[in-house]
Amino acid sequence: MFIDRVTLSLHAGNGGNGAIAWRREKFIPKGGPAGGDGGNGGSIILEASSEILSLEDLRNRRIIKAKNGQPGGGKNCSGKNAQDLVLKVPLGTLIKDAATQSILFDFTENGQTWKICAGGRGGKGNTHFKSPTNRAPNICTEGTKGASIEVEMELKLIADIGFVGMPNAGKSTLISRLAKMPVKIAPYPFTTLKPNLGLVLFDDFSRLLIADIPGIIEEAHQDRGLGLSFLRHIERSSTLIFLIELSPWEEARDPFEEFVMLRNELEQHNPDLLKKPFLVALNKIDREETQPLIQAFRKRYTLPQETLFEISAMNGDGCPALLEAARVLAQKDGKKF
Repeated sequence: MFIDRVTLSLHAGNGGNGAIAWRREKFIPKGGPAGGDGGNGGSIILEASSEILSLEDLRNRRIIKAKNGQPGGGKNCSGKNAQDLVLKVPLGTLIKDAATQSILFDFTENGQTWKICAGGRGGKGNTHFKSPTNRAPNICTEGTKGASIEVEMELKLIADIGFVGMPNAGKSTLISRLAKMPVKIAPYPFTTLKPNLGLVLFDDFSRLLIADIPGIIEEAHQDRGLGLSFLRHIERSSTLIFLIELSPWEEARDPFEEFVMLRNELEQHNPDLLKKPFLVALNKIDREETQPLIQAFRKRYTLPQETLFEISAMNGDGCPALLEAARVLAQKDGKKF
């Protein structure tokens, strides 16, 4: 299951208490204080991992606690420090304060770590309080409490290429062909209910990570349909491919108007999305009756013609040229392979 938002209550471990103890050994009169220190509580550390694609592992863990440090013992023995608790999250995870919604941290690099809750420090045993004027201190300190916080984790997929299109435009078919991966494909809208990620490997060992975003409908920026749940995933894609279905069998649909609508929805959600490099792919050219639609689209298309491609995701026509153009744009955007 693809989970891209969870709310967690995180609690670091408390420090162990210091001990009050006395040194009592044969032939050593007045041995003095010998209480050990308490151990430190475990901290909670978040770590970004490229091997994790969603927050699914955390969806059933609403309250997460690290272990407490052990109390001190006699003979100046310190309590055991608790082990830090490391939680792995996907790349692109935003950590927000659940109460204020302010962003606390943004994981954008593999292996990046952040200590979100520090464990409590162990208390001091009575051996620390001896002095020339107080040779038998009967006091110690308690361990401090570990930090606690309630956070909201929101995942925004990081991909080189993000597909943008209406439901049933052929996005799943295209990613299955380009990335050679099995995905659910069916002749009805909203077949894709969660983003699919595919990796394309080239002969020179470079690669592209492709995100198939579920279909966008009009007023998606107002959370209509799948709406905001998936529009935010497009924000982290360095290059966009608008996939437009050529559908002469549906007179009510106008491919060019759908393209305008998609760009409008992205602009309403986040105007910076239209500043990203993009390509437009007219899909399903394997049908002869689509040729008039292609010509009509090109006449109304005022953007650079080199960004417009004609493809068939079903049989692969035009897909290699589209993939190579997307690769060039991703490299220009500063992607390091």
